[in-house]
Amino acid sequence: MGSGGLRVVGGTGAPVVVRAPGKINLALRVGGLREDGSHELVTVFEAVSLGEQVRASPSSRLRCTVSGEGAGDVPVDERNLAVRAALLLAERAGVPPRVRLDVVKEVPVAGGMAGGSADAAAALVACDALWGTGLTREELAVLGGELGADVPFALLGGTAVGTGRGEQVVPALARGERSWVLALSATGLSTPAVYGELDRSRVASGVEDAEVDVAEEQVVELLAALRSGDVADVGAALVNDLQEPALALAPHLRRTLDVGLEAGAVAGVVSGSGPTVAFLVDGREQGLAVAVALTASGVAADVRRVTSPAPGARVMTGER
Repeated sequence: MGSGGLRVVGGTGAPVVVRAPGKINLALRVGGLREDGSHELVTVFEAVSLGEQVRASPSSRLRCTVSGEGAGDVPVDERNLAVRAALLLAERAGVPPRVRLDVVKEVPVAGGMAGGSADAAAALVACDALWGTGLTREELAVLGGELGADVPFALLGGTAVGTGRGEQVVPALARGERSWVLALSATGLSTPAVYGELDRSRVASGVEDAEVDVAEEQVVELLAALRSGDVADVGAALVNDLQEPALALAPHLRRTLDVGLEAGAVAGVVSGSGPTVAFLVDGREQGLAVAVALTASGVAADVRRVTSPAPGARVMTGER
């Protein structure tokens, strides 16, 4: 953003509805701690058809409501990422934060699928349109990176490689559409707790933090599989350094993985910091079989069938 600040061109004042996707980390390699206290990452994101919706409407003050998946566990004050996104955009644009944000959640709360980050991305796009602040996607992504490491990807969508804390994203070439069955848990997992368990296990194993390094080469196999579009190759290349820490904190997820794989899934992986488990499936019939097995076994609080890649945060035309 230029030294002259953000230009305000004036919005229409009509409500704006934006949808932003949840994500699965097809690869998540975790390096050592950075000076800012976060971990160095190399990850491959893929946006899924399960997403969040934010409706921004004119209001005399900043207000927020939340409905849908896990709404009772989501704050509506400045702890809410959508609220923080609106406040940040208003501050940088020099406009009063007068907006009502109605958030409709589909992505599980604390499920490792970046639902809060999707809310923030949707709020940035919606408020930008409502207030007419005229930011580019690149400028919105810079703001998004200040709000959370996954927000820039929720703006971009599709398939992308993330580096740094995950906030530096570049699109990745991926052929075809992938089908997934998601096993949702009744309770979430704390992302800091999962990273803390990873650090603890590395110390216990005698691994020095400085020895843990990640490089884009560690995801080359997956990127090649995505370019080919071969579902078996993609499944074989799925990797998540946070999976074992998540399983240590939530041992029941091992049974979830076993049930899905025994039912015929191509592969299964804990999504991000968990506890959502994502099963890659080859076609409708296999997906149905995996979903039925997960439901019948009782290992999942809920089961969803989704596809990827999905587009990033976008205004939904015709919705008011």
